[in-house]
Amino acid sequence: MERHNGYRDECKGCGSNYQVSSSDIDRMLAAPIFSRSDVCVSDDEYNARLQVCRSCPRLLDGETCSACGCYVRVAAKLKSKSCPLPGGGLWPAVTSEAASGK
Repeated sequence: MERHNGYRDECKGCGSNYQVSSSDIDRMLAAPIFSRSDVCVSDDEYNARLQVCRSCPRLLDGETCSACGCYVRVAAKLKSKSCPLPGGGLWPAVTSEAASGK
């Protein structure tokens, strides 16, 4: 198993024999739940989260976070998710208080 920037170069939960394509993730994101504003962050917040993930050394194959095994395009869309990196992560979950400006 190769290492990249000091990290294992494979998914946390799956071996290298299991791959999810970008089109598979596109299909997941087309589900009705991902159009709900009570569940998902704004497009601006989503794009900001993705930009952070794209520069992270824990990103595998442009789709998977090796820190937790999630598909970053799915996790970044959800208000309830936060970056899983130790020490607070690179982006926070959106709480109902933060979303309402309190």
